[in-house]
Amino acid sequence: MKYPEPLLKARLIKRYKRFLADVILDDGTEMTIHTANTGSMNGCAIPGSTIWISNSHNPKRKYLYSWEISSTEHGKLIGINTILANKLAKEAIEKGFISELSDVSEIATEVPYGAEKSRIDLLVRQKNGQKCYVEVKNVTASFEQGVAAFPDAVTARGTKHLRELELMVRQGHRAIIFYCVQRDDVKQVRVADEIDSLYAKTLAQVQEKGVEVLAYGARFSGDSSPDGIFLTKKLLFL
Repeated sequence: MKYPEPLLKARLIKRYKRFLADVILDDGTEMTIHTANTGSMNGCAIPGSTIWISNSHNPKRKYLYSWEISSTEHGKLIGINTILANKLAKEAIEKGFISELSDVSEIATEVPYGAEKSRIDLLVRQKNGQKCYVEVKNVTASFEQGVAAFPDAVTARGTKHLRELELMVRQGHRAIIFYCVQRDDVKQVRVADEIDSLYAKTLAQVQEKGVEVLAYGARFSGDSSPDGIFLTKKLLFL
């Protein structure tokens, strides 16, 4: 996915109230921006770090700019916009980057399903007629070098989605929990059982029942400034 226009470089002052952050531009201008990521953003919101923001060009918005990308202390990039996860996964499937989901005839989004009033992120129909339910989770946290972790906060909603996926398997469909890792500095992904033990336990249970687990990492394009993000790297799920 290419960003529609060049992102603006800024320095993070602080993040607060979950969806707000104060930043300073290279010319000294200070502003408050919006962030779509309401999670803990562990390791992604370090005061003084370089970030990149986008302009919504929407005069009706209270906060015109949105936080798109963070950088680590080593200069590696992290895509923090959770809204992009489904779009990135869908694009990767359509472009043939996801080998486990080939021969696709149609991809529908936000389709009602399950027994707990859920909506599946991606309903993939393969050319052989098989339905595959794909629940996408955005991953940004990393507590050890080279390894991403999910979740970064307790997620009752995520646990519910695992139950729904297991139900789809019992009904004869494929079901995938897809970890969209918006980092370019990891090769592996693990479940953060120290943060949400119930989620970790439920994931292990549904895997035994046939729910598939996939993890793909991001590649950022652009030289001096990132201008695009793509899911192309298959990661090992521990």
